[in-house]
Amino acid sequence: MKSYALLAAGALALLGAAGCSRSGAKTEAAAVPEEKRYPLTGEVVSVDAARKVLVVQHDEIKGLMPAMTMEFAVSGSDAAAAKPGQRIRAELIPSDKGAWRLEKIWPDDKSAAAAIAAQATALRQDTLIRGNGAYREVGEKIPDFALYDQEGRVVQSVRFHGKQIMLNFIFSRCPVATMCPASTLKMMAVQKLAREAGVKNLELVSITLDPAYDSPAVLKDYAATRGIDTANFSFLTGPDSAIKDLLTQFGIIAEFDGNLLKHTLSTLLIDENGRIIQRADGSAWEPADFVAKMKRP
Repeated sequence: MKSYALLAAGALALLGAAGCSRSGAKTEAAAVPEEKRYPLTGEVVSVDAARKVLVVQHDEIKGLMPAMTMEFAVSGSDAAAAKPGQRIRAELIPSDKGAWRLEKIWPDDKSAAAAIAAQATALRQDTLIRGNGAYREVGEKIPDFALYDQEGRVVQSVRFHGKQIMLNFIFSRCPVATMCPASTLKMMAVQKLAREAGVKNLELVSITLDPAYDSPAVLKDYAATRGIDTANFSFLTGPDSAIKDLLTQFGIIAEFDGNLLKHTLSTLLIDENGRIIQRADGSAWEPADFVAKMKRP
């Protein structure tokens, strides 16, 4: 715990310089009336990616409308990720001036949601039981978790058993070049160098710091925009409680101050047995140093 106490003290002193706006904006926008939002669940009937439209057979929306099938405007990333027959949950924003919109679209498969909720509960209990010793030092095993990946699939940590893992935390709207964008570029460099070095059992994992915004579709777009090969690179998101417990156990500090996300950065290398074998704080680490510590077959 001593090393974490020193880390946390230093990190807190730097948080003011490490703040990232949720929106990336550098000035405060004028106040606008808050949009009325309604929770929506339903099944995607069809997708028109070119028009950025989903046709959804939705359930009753209490206080607004009965169950029916209708078109909704969505973001380009949500349109690209949606699949006919998929159950979704989202926020509906009605409008009297144009198309009704869906935002914050998430998979709504009951079995998947139950698996993630059960693991989030177990992770919460583990964090509470560990108490002041929640932070996992180099040499300790990582906690078990279950989150959604950029395709909306459930990813449980047991999937990575027997593989080496490079793991970090980022968020999609981080505008500071030396923070999340730099970390993602270095993870991409690790992926390339590891392949060239003959490392065949590597998984790269980036977990969002901002699960309220970073839905699977947003993370899929984040990866696609950067040309990231997701064959062994997963971007994960899920319940806020699970993310917070993972931040605690991995020693990452992240907090919103209004529209500003203040956070630290850490990158970890985890061996085939789930033990942390290397950690680099900040973004001033070299991909080659991590690759050098990876085992070859």
